[in-house]
Amino acid sequence: MTTGAGHGALHGKVALLTGAASGIGRATAILFGREGAAVVVFDLKDEGRGVVDTIAKAGGRAAFVRGDVTSAADCETAVQQAVSEFGRLDILFNNAGIIRRASVVDTTEEEWDRVMSVNVKSIFLLSKAAIPVMARTGGGVIVNTASGWGLVGGRNAASYCASKAAVVNLTRAMALDHAAQHIRVNCVCPGDTDTAMLREEARQLGEDVERFLAGSAQRPMGRMGRPEEIAQAALFLASDASSYVTGTALVVDGGGLAGSG
Repeated sequence: MTTGAGHGALHGKVALLTGAASGIGRATAILFGREGAAVVVFDLKDEGRGVVDTIAKAGGRAAFVRGDVTSAADCETAVQQAVSEFGRLDILFNNAGIIRRASVVDTTEEEWDRVMSVNVKSIFLLSKAAIPVMARTGGGVIVNTASGWGLVGGRNAASYCASKAAVVNLTRAMALDHAAQHIRVNCVCPGDTDTAMLREEARQLGEDVERFLAGSAQRPMGRMGRPEEIAQAALFLASDASSYVTGTALVVDGGGLAGSG
């Protein structure tokens, strides 16, 4: 196990992560710190400070920026904070996301706009702020969190499916636009993962949480994913191990989509 003081896969890199106070974002922030990156945790939740403490206790470097990923000003501040704290920005992990489990008919306009803003607009805003900074220092990596439901449809999740499909194709478009600047752009597409958001889905659907979680594990590997497993996929895409990979959607779902289509 490497630490922030060692020579891990991200040694010398600076990474900005959104939605990093919990779930996949938290697991990825801690892993990136362990692999040698200086980590900026960008989240509305003050629990992000605890993630910073965890990284620091393991010998890494980290900072917390409290802000809203749907605010252009807050996104610009987060990027500027990364540069002022650590001197550069090499990796952006656009992970913040929310879900609304409802059909088009049962989704309000406000709910639709909120899902699209958090899940898609945030990637636009942060990438717009980060790409010029990365380009000035020779390049970088952007990893976006999409979903298996960005590649296939799902029931009663119209806004979420639309937003995650947008993330997948935005990833491809950005990869084409910024390859000449030595900026790679990829997305990870998790299946059901044991996070607070998955439990929130159960509540929105009015289902018993434990029964819902058990049902979500009915996939070829027979279980849900763990945040740490999605974090490993993000690490691959963020590191030089994927140096010839850009514009791809990496599915990490225990085989859930293998029989689709």
